[in-house]
Amino acid sequence: MNFKVDYPEFASIEPHIRKARLERSVAVSHALVAAGASIFRGLKKLGAVMDRGYLAERDRRAIEADAFLKRAVPRF
Repeated sequence: MNFKVDYPEFASIEPHIRKARLERSVAVSHALVAAGASIFRGLKKLGAVMDRGYLAERDRRAIEADAFLKRAVPRF
């Protein structure tokens, strides 16, 4: 395991990590953080999709409620 390439933020404390035999812990912690970040990004994208759908439904209901807008919007 090359800390300067794989984990550059821990390169300065590499001797301490090797002495305490925590190499595996560093790798596992990075994997957990990466998984958490990807889940957060996925939930953020899901929220954006839901928001777009909500806005489209709100516009559709506004058009149905207004008689003048109903005539101006063509039906497909």
